[in-house]
Amino acid sequence: MTSLVNHEEAAVVRNFRDICNEVPDGEPNDSLSVIAIKALLRLLEHSTASTMMGLQEELELATTKLLDFFDSSDSQYTVASSKTALSLRSGCELFVRHVTRTVDDFPGDFQACKEALLRRGGAFAQLTERSRLTISRLGHPFIRHGSVVLTHGRSRVVEAVLMAAVQQGKHFHVIVTECSAIANEAQDQARFYSGAGLPVTVVTDAAVATIMQRVDMVIVGAEAVVESGGVVNRTGTYQIGIVCAALKKPLYVAAESYKFARLYPLDQRDLPKTVTRNSSCVLEHLKLPDGVGALVPKCDYTPANYITLLFTDLGVLTPAAVSDELIKLYQ
Repeated sequence: MTSLVNHEEAAVVRNFRDICNEVPDGEPNDSLSVIAIKALLRLLEHSTASTMMGLQEELELATTKLLDFFDSSDSQYTVASSKTALSLRSGCELFVRHVTRTVDDFPGDFQACKEALLRRGGAFAQLTERSRLTISRLGHPFIRHGSVVLTHGRSRVVEAVLMAAVQQGKHFHVIVTECSAIANEAQDQARFYSGAGLPVTVVTDAAVATIMQRVDMVIVGAEAVVESGGVVNRTGTYQIGIVCAALKKPLYVAAESYKFARLYPLDQRDLPKTVTRNSSCVLEHLKLPDGVGALVPKCDYTPANYITLLFTDLGVLTPAAVSDELIKLYQ
């Protein structure tokens, strides 16, 4: 059994690499969680396990292997350089939970059960891929014509929401923060939005409070939505939330339901070390004297009381509704 598990663990990492490498240039359009789910689905298709217990064990161990691979490939693997493992973990857990619900429907018939698992797994993968479209449809009505929208940290789902508003004929000004934790991210965002015909202004993270009086709304993505309704996102989101609250500006979060994580941080100290550790791509550009330390964490935690609404593929939610949705997802 051990050799089989090791083989499958290696296979899931190869699947992950292969899916990422299917995009010849740049970062894959799929999120990290969707790529991981596709990798697990490929593993499921080629599994030689002969029992349901063995199949479930392979999926769980493969998830662990993916997380280990991701943590060890920071700044060395394109898709991993600006992400954390939080969304990957929650996406994989939901996938395993979703597909294994089939077990009780096929007592004693493993082959029929496996075929049902593959169907459910494929449907789940397609559902996660479509979630961005669903969120853009629900979120774009909140973007008003002629408004000023601030966004922090590149998020494909935020881009989808704003582009859906553009497709509805709305014209608005986008303010992009420097988001210094990730090198070149502001330039990439500015290029994207200006290419869509929108006026764009880039501001430093330190200038957010100065510019906020001009802003009508803030919309950000998330690495994870936690049980309290708060979010883990790029460092600087927390201070933006504080400024929004002080100036009574709405802060919206756009996030897929597979990023709903079973975490309950009380403050920044409760975040996993993989989230709070220094962002290596920024440290590479810092030239500090010997003996001088640096603190450049990838993400911070924004409590629920700073968030107005969450745009998700489950609907437009208040932060208080997140815990109920988490229970439904994992039950």
